[in-house]
Amino acid sequence: MNATTTKAGFENVRSEHERSEHAAAGLPHSIPEYLERLRAALAGADPALVQDALYDAEEYLRSEMAENPGRSEAEVIASVAGSYGAPDEVAEIYRDTEVKVQTALRPPAPRPRKSLLGRFFGVAAEPRTYAALFYMLLSLATGVFYFTWVTTGLSVSMGLMILIVGLPLLILFVGSVRVLALVEGRLVEAMLGERMPRRPLYSQRGRPLLERIKDMFTDPRTWGTLLYMLLMLPLGTVYFTVAMTGLSISLSLIFFPLLRLMGIGTIQVHGYDVFAAWEPWSWPATVLAGVVALFLTMHIARLVGHLHGQLAKHLLVRSAQYG
Repeated sequence: MNATTTKAGFENVRSEHERSEHAAAGLPHSIPEYLERLRAALAGADPALVQDALYDAEEYLRSEMAENPGRSEAEVIASVAGSYGAPDEVAEIYRDTEVKVQTALRPPAPRPRKSLLGRFFGVAAEPRTYAALFYMLLSLATGVFYFTWVTTGLSVSMGLMILIVGLPLLILFVGSVRVLALVEGRLVEAMLGERMPRRPLYSQRGRPLLERIKDMFTDPRTWGTLLYMLLMLPLGTVYFTVAMTGLSISLSLIFFPLLRLMGIGTIQVHGYDVFAAWEPWSWPATVLAGVVALFLTMHIARLVGHLHGQLAKHLLVRSAQYG
């Protein structure tokens, strides 16, 4: 090996060392700083995606800190920068992955229909229609549960505040509400198609416990979740009533001729058959009215699914202005 080769090798090593030092100098020096820079890099992204990215980043960095107890946060961040990535790199990876995942999970788009009739009846070819309709039927049960849980939890915990157990019960209750928000988010995303968080609310676990408890009570998402769960009872009642009424009326009209042939579709009032005038010649119009009513119910379900998804996104996620 000649002197020129040796000199070139030393220069390459020195340049690589200088680049690594420069990269390390640009990295955050603490986990909170890393999370703040990651949030800034994800500005404009879906708030549910931001929540997931912040939780994953803190979880990963905390686990690395636990495996390296003798190293500082800055040293751990610098050591994992090559494998996990800097905040800007992680943000870009999450954006790209989100596009791929949403593309894979999104049901096939129905063929575009230009005619008015095609758009009206094409709603039956969209899987989200049936998922939204099922959500409307399920919302009464979830609404009753959420409303009961919130009113009972608040009344019991607030009623016991004069005792020493009141405050711990209130903290546990608020924590359970945040867990239920995550569960409801999964239902909303699966049935209504609105992107919701797949990770719990991240918390900077390096902060003192009292500060984290304070953040939990001052976080707008906590109160937005409580409001959402209280609203779910009246909303669930309306959703269930609309869905059941639309389905029952439309299906009754569709199957009315069959019921008449079986002798079931009649109502007697003082011995007079109310539907005696509904002779077979009118049955096609009856069936057609039932079909139209059924497709109107499907359109209502799609509209309700879209509006409720936006409500859930606003109260369960967006109320915190990206965390």
